[in-house]
Amino acid sequence: MTGRLQLEPSNPALCQIIADRIASSLNQRITFAEFMDLALYEPQHGYYARFQSKIGAQGDFATSPHLGSDFGELLAVQFAQMWETLDRPNPFTLVEMGAGQGLLAQDIVRHLHKNYYECFAALRYVIVEKSPAFVAEQKARLKSLIDSWGEIQWQTWEDIPADSIVGCCFSNELVDAFPVHRVVITNGQLQEIYIAIGSEISADPALASDANFVEVLGEPSTPRLTEYFQHLGIDLAAFPNHYRTEVNLAAIGWLHTVSDRLKQGYLLTIDYGYPAHRYYNPTRSTGTLQCYYRHAHHDNPYRAIGYQDITAHVNFTALEQHGTAAGLEAIGFTQQGLFLMALGLGDRLMALSQPDPDLNLQIILQRREALHGLMNPIGLGNFGVLIQSKGLPQNISLQGLQTL
Repeated sequence: MTGRLQLEPSNPALCQIIADRIASSLNQRITFAEFMDLALYEPQHGYYARFQSKIGAQGDFATSPHLGSDFGELLAVQFAQMWETLDRPNPFTLVEMGAGQGLLAQDIVRHLHKNYYECFAALRYVIVEKSPAFVAEQKARLKSLIDSWGEIQWQTWEDIPADSIVGCCFSNELVDAFPVHRVVITNGQLQEIYIAIGSEISADPALASDANFVEVLGEPSTPRLTEYFQHLGIDLAAFPNHYRTEVNLAAIGWLHTVSDRLKQGYLLTIDYGYPAHRYYNPTRSTGTLQCYYRHAHHDNPYRAIGYQDITAHVNFTALEQHGTAAGLEAIGFTQQGLFLMALGLGDRLMALSQPDPDLNLQIILQRREALHGLMNPIGLGNFGVLIQSKGLPQNISLQGLQTL
């Protein structure tokens, strides 16, 4: 698709930083995970470091909160019930990880204030955000809430003490942006994809770079990559030669960090992905890595470096298994459409079928389209929703996981 899609040239300053990292690294190569981390998160030139808005109708991609306030309001319904299951703690802490433009925080807090005031009165809202540009955008968007309410804080994981959170840590489309290792199976053996300067023959010449980077293969950078597949019970010998895929080791560390800070409560993860048997299917021979640029997608991360998003689907089986090892109990897994329907999305659709003299037809139609978008089974509605818990009985029943 990159041949048809017109991409702007890669950021030269960022490419120089990546080239310098390669030159100073062992064997003059870096893992794809390190390349992806620099491409997305380098403090000055990475994709998420630039202040220009990347998300929404005018950006590179849109997320559920961009379809209106319903997504955040329905999440607020679930959070209010979580507060009840935790025996109404005060403070009740919500930790949003990767809050983007601050849309969810705004919609959640306002809905709790209007409809669940006792929960709101106990609420403490914490944002953990890696991108300084997004922090600035969030603070600008949430200024009126900060001025009138004041219970919104920005913290790093280092700021949050162990066993201090009673509430829920949650994210929407965060884990897919964690830097991933890319691997190739060659004659039944695992090899890792590294990035080098373009004096060598690339492992995949089809992935042309406009910055003289090439892929080279080598032994895995860490035994954790082999252990990852062993833990999932996946036999690498069953895969075709040159099969390539991704491994998200960063997600494992993230699970342990969240569990360490969570004293009692929940971890709610919403993202696109698959269980392991679908993720690592022999027919999915090129992996799930995608790049997003102006609402188009392609599979070449070595073009428009610093100007395009890079993501990989989430392996929800790994989140469950490694979550258990980190002390998190899996309560349930479902699709976003079913989750939101159980929280009242269907009721909202039904209400729109009743005449409302205060709304014109165009607004009603736009709202209906947005609600249908949230549950579209070939789009956002097929996102996975995983809820894990810590310090709670195993028989907890949450509204969003109930079968309709």
